[in-house]
Amino acid sequence: MNFIRAVIHMLWMAITVIPWALFVVVVSYFVSSTRLYWICAAWLRLAVNSGTRILGIQNRIQGMDNLPQGAKDPAVLLVKHQSTWETFVMPVIMPHPLAYVFKKELLSVPFFGWAMGRLDMIHIDRKQRSRAFAKVVQQGRRLMQEGVWVIMFPEGTRIPRGQKGEYKTGGARLAIAAGVPVIPIAVTSARCWPTKAFVKKPGVVDISIGQAIPSVGRDADELMREVENWIEAEMHRLDPEAYPASN
Repeated sequence: MNFIRAVIHMLWMAITVIPWALFVVVVSYFVSSTRLYWICAAWLRLAVNSGTRILGIQNRIQGMDNLPQGAKDPAVLLVKHQSTWETFVMPVIMPHPLAYVFKKELLSVPFFGWAMGRLDMIHIDRKQRSRAFAKVVQQGRRLMQEGVWVIMFPEGTRIPRGQKGEYKTGGARLAIAAGVPVIPIAVTSARCWPTKAFVKKPGVVDISIGQAIPSVGRDADELMREVENWIEAEMHRLDPEAYPASN
């Protein structure tokens, strides 16, 4: 049954993303970047709702009051990355536009990547490390001055349930360079949407938003360790079955 649901959901996503992406590419020449973002977020909301109705995946969110409240209060969101689910969910639940930092190869993905390329986000060439980070800082500062929150996955890639990747300091360094706080976010998406599996399972994905951590005057390694410690401790609390050795 879960396999059939996964097939239906995949077909639904494929059918809806094609006209959406083409529409985004066309209207991108006529609307503001903010308006274009919310047009895209509307499709992501459709994707999340279909995940709930077809796959049986529900979100349980806590800590929304930890997000900056001002319309122009900037922040860098650092999110646990276990599956595609959180990339869909974050723009849906966040009250401000987000700018993802992502590898430029995603721009080549038919339809979805073409639409992403029309958004004001930060795509980088990972081979050019120093130049890539300089681009992240330059564009990140500009976006946050415009009221956009930058979102990054500090582990760099999807990490299977119950495991921990290497937390890279790029997000902390960006926050320090821009003088803005970081918001750590724990997500248990692999409980329902396994990292490298096609079949999804119905259930609840917990999304826990931590308190803002100031970056001014901090060392990047120290700041990222604090983010890592909070996220991983929260993952153990939210999904204890995934960490039996620590129980």
